[in-house]
Amino acid sequence: MRYDLMFPHQIRKAIDENWPVILTVGVLEYHSEHCCVGVDTLLVARAVQEIEKQMDVVIMPEFHYGAGSYAVDIPERNGTVHVNASALHVFAKELFKSFLRIGFRNIHIFIHHQSENFSAGMPTDLAFKLASREAIFEYLEKTRGENWWGDNSMQNYYDSRGGNDDPFNWIRIHPFMNEASQKEFPVDHAGKQETSLMMAFCPEGVNMEKFTDVKWYAKTAVDASLEYGMNAKIMILDGMKKALKE
Repeated sequence: MRYDLMFPHQIRKAIDENWPVILTVGVLEYHSEHCCVGVDTLLVARAVQEIEKQMDVVIMPEFHYGAGSYAVDIPERNGTVHVNASALHVFAKELFKSFLRIGFRNIHIFIHHQSENFSAGMPTDLAFKLASREAIFEYLEKTRGENWWGDNSMQNYYDSRGGNDDPFNWIRIHPFMNEASQKEFPVDHAGKQETSLMMAFCPEGVNMEKFTDVKWYAKTAVDASLEYGMNAKIMILDGMKKALKE
C-alpha cells in the first residue's frame, strides 16, 4: 500500500503484522540521450509496484535526490541533480528516527545508483547506512536508556542476532540487484543492461530514436532488448522478495 494513501488504522495493522516498509532511494542523472534522467529511481520504484501485487508491503514515497555526482557529465542542459552525501546523511537520519517512532521495525531501502560498488559503499548508500545506525542507536538510548545493550534483558542478544528481534535489523539497506543477478546481468550505465531493464520496467523512459554512440558507456545499448530485460526482471524481483522475507 502507498503510505501517503493509508489511513491510521491501516498503518497500525501494518505495524502489528510487521509488514515490510520499502523506501526507494535514487538519483536524477544523465543517462545518454535515449534514456530519461530518472532511470535509477524508476527501475526500483516499478519493481516495488510489482512486489506489492504479491505481498503486503508499505511503499513510502520515492526519494529521487541522491548523490548523483557529475562524474558522468556536467549538469548544464543535461539534467543531473546532485545532493552532497553530508546533506543526505542529515536528512536520512531524521527520516529514520521518524519511521522508528511511528512503530516500523521492518524497514528496507533499495538503491540502484552505483550499486555495482555496494559492498564497498558509495556516497548515497553510505549516507543512508550511517544514518540508519545512528538513528537506531539514538532511538534505543532514548527509549531504553544508555545502558540498553549491557542490561541483563539483552543476555540472549547473540542468539537472536540477525533475527527480527535484533534492533540492527530494523533498517536494512539493499542494492536493487543482488550479487547473483548482477553476475548474470552485469551492471552498466545506459548500455545494454540498463536500457533493457528500462524496456521491461519503464518502457516510456526509453526512446531509441534518440540513441547516439558518442558516449562510450552507451554504445552497447544498440544490443538492448525487451527479452533480455524481462529475463533480468524476473531474477531481480526474486532477489528483492527474498531480501524482504529474510
